[in-house]
Amino acid sequence: MQPHDQLPLHDFIEYSEQAMVLRSADFLKTMQRRHSIRQFSDRPVDQAIIENCLLTAGTAPSGANHQPWYFAAINSSSVKQKIREHAEAHERGFYEGRAGQQWLDDLKPLGTNADKPYLEIAPWLIAVFSQKFSETDGGEKQQNYYVHESVGIAVGMLITALHNAGLATLTHTPKPMNFLTNVCGRPDNERAYMLIIAGYPAKNATVPVHATKKKSLSEIASFL
Repeated sequence: MQPHDQLPLHDFIEYSEQAMVLRSADFLKTMQRRHSIRQFSDRPVDQAIIENCLLTAGTAPSGANHQPWYFAAINSSSVKQKIREHAEAHERGFYEGRAGQQWLDDLKPLGTNADKPYLEIAPWLIAVFSQKFSETDGGEKQQNYYVHESVGIAVGMLITALHNAGLATLTHTPKPMNFLTNVCGRPDNERAYMLIIAGYPAKNATVPVHATKKKSLSEIASFL
């Protein structure tokens, strides 16, 4: 197959307009039940579920279809412990002044702090890496394009897939995150992008009231 070869669009499903309205409304309700939580259960989650969600993320569009992402799915207790140790060390510096008072004031309604026990409790951590460049099958360096945008789309699809599968999630973006590269043994061409915590919510899980306040359609969109 040549790079310019095309395949017929054989798997697109067209619905009636009425069905489309209902499907979009149903999916909105599904996603409105997605919440970031910080109290996770240690209840195991089958690896097959995580694999399917990662494959879903891998269907995301990307610059030149180079797919500049890598996902390290972590279930190991010892690796999760290392990540927690590094993350909390960075977070203590953040909350002790590196963030600045305005940022800390904005975080207060969410009740966050430097303690991250869920990094060890949750069954799965997914470290997401972006690839500035990759290698071809012949070992040649290959430039990647729109890396940040491409990985961002894939992460959104991953979070959606995890929620759709029935799991709760939390995004964690400690800065700097280079410790994830070292802990996960990733190469120099990759940069840690995000850490996603995934699992079942604890019985006492809560959602900050502040986090439930979403902007209205008129605040986030216009129709021209």
